Amino acid sequence: MTNQGAVSQRTAWVLLAAVVVFWGVNWPVMKYGLQYVPPLTFATLRMAMGAVVLALVAGWRGELKVPHREDLPLVFGVGLLQMAAFMGLVNVGLQYVPAGRSAILAYTTPLWVVPLAVLLLGESLTRLRVLGLVLGLGGVAVLFNPLGFDWHDPHVVLGNGLLLFAALLWALLIVKVRGHRWTGSPLSLMPWQLLVAILAMLPFVYFFEGDNAIHWGAPLAWVLVYNGPIATAFCFWAMISVTRALPAITTSLSTLCVPLVGYVTAVLVLGEAVSLTNAVGFALILGGLVFASLSDWKKSQELKHAQAA
Repeated sequence: MTNQGAVSQRTAWVLLAAVVVFWGVNWPVMKYGLQYVPPLTFATLRMAMGAVVLALVAGWRGELKVPHREDLPLVFGVGLLQMAAFMGLVNVGLQYVPAGRSAILAYTTPLWVVPLAVLLLGESLTRLRVLGLVLGLGGVAVLFNPLGFDWHDPHVVLGNGLLLFAALLWALLIVKVRGHRWTGSPLSLMPWQLLVAILAMLPFVYFFEGDNAIHWGAPLAWVLVYNGPIATAFCFWAMISVTRALPAITTSLSTLCVPLVGYVTAVLVLGEAVSLTNAVGFALILGGLVFASLSDWKKSQELKHAQAA
């Protein structure tokens, strides 16, 4: 991808901060929106609105093109796993789990990338990765300890399990597409990925939520506007711009603030309780993700030096 349309570093920092805030705040927004629309329908409407906006942007920039054959695995993989499965599972789980805790669980994705990359790609377990994995798994164990988690409530168990499974599926996709040589630009592929996700979601919406009422009105309209054009279309474009202008480690570590913003916002806006279990678990998971990100950054730096030599 060329540098055409690249933003300055100052603009990239502003965009990165906006993404962290918008994505973080969206967790309580989604929790609120589920009062008015069923979860799978919600995910489908969000993706449809995002697809329209991104298709218009891609067309305006001259990047709306039919995907190359080499990119089809990426189109279907991202569309089915990261978008349809991840968003659908997150929305269903969010019905039964507080927004702040949901954000924490969903953002364990980089944690699961570590063992999957070792098992499927044969990558080595560095000290930083081991430390990150131990801390992260310790945080998950704290979140699910019997003293702070109700194992007797099937809805609670289901919701938490779906959120972890969503994070695992996203991690699997990351591992499978790692090293993929993109033919088309991310912006040119995103509308097609969303289209795949929408088509995959529609049968589930029809069979599981066809008779469920949607409570149209101003509250739902604002939720959808926030989720479609802002949290999906704008934030995706912004992240493309940020990753082209800032170091990867900066972007990776900064996005770890998303669940923190989500947790704090859920406490302030929705009045969710602050529990010692969630606080300690989140701190350990966040520490684990930081070490895992540092390990990947260190590995990329070593690879660059080796290629330069």
